[in-house]
Amino acid sequence: MFEGKLTRLREYHKEDVPLAWKYVNDPEVKRNLTPGVPFPIRLEDEEKWYDQQEAGKDTFNFAIERREDSTYLGGCGINEVDWKNRCVVVGIFLAREFWDKGYGTDAMKTLLRFIFEQMNIHRVELRTYSFNPRAQRSYEKCGFKKEATLRQRVFRDGQYHDEIVMAILHNEWIALND
Repeated sequence: MFEGKLTRLREYHKEDVPLAWKYVNDPEVKRNLTPGVPFPIRLEDEEKWYDQQEAGKDTFNFAIERREDSTYLGGCGINEVDWKNRCVVVGIFLAREFWDKGYGTDAMKTLLRFIFEQMNIHRVELRTYSFNPRAQRSYEKCGFKKEATLRQRVFRDGQYHDEIVMAILHNEWIALND
């Protein structure tokens, strides 16, 4: 387990699966997760995802829980690893009821600490959307910088939106945490 001030990152448990399925199928959560069609997933598919989690692969998924009472809040993880160039791509989601309380920022800071201190990674990257300024502010609090705007890359809610690429480098993270 890796602890932040408000959250704890831990392995997924089988009992998290129904809540994870419920959280990612919330339309407001789903629209921020992927550039693809925000179609609901089946519980069976979420169970299959859980069953395929394996230590030692190049993806690392953590359940996010609230430190004060171990409530499951959502998930975060490393979705891609480029070991040669020491770069990773990360993602995070929280149930809507836990938004705007600092949990996402705290969990991302904890994930960054894991990445930089345990994996010896140089660059952490993520993508978000122009219609999600809340997430952009959270990532900026963690030290991420906007690097690129992929213009009109995502079609959502009847119109095109920009996809924003953000990243933080190891030396930037060190400077923020000295």
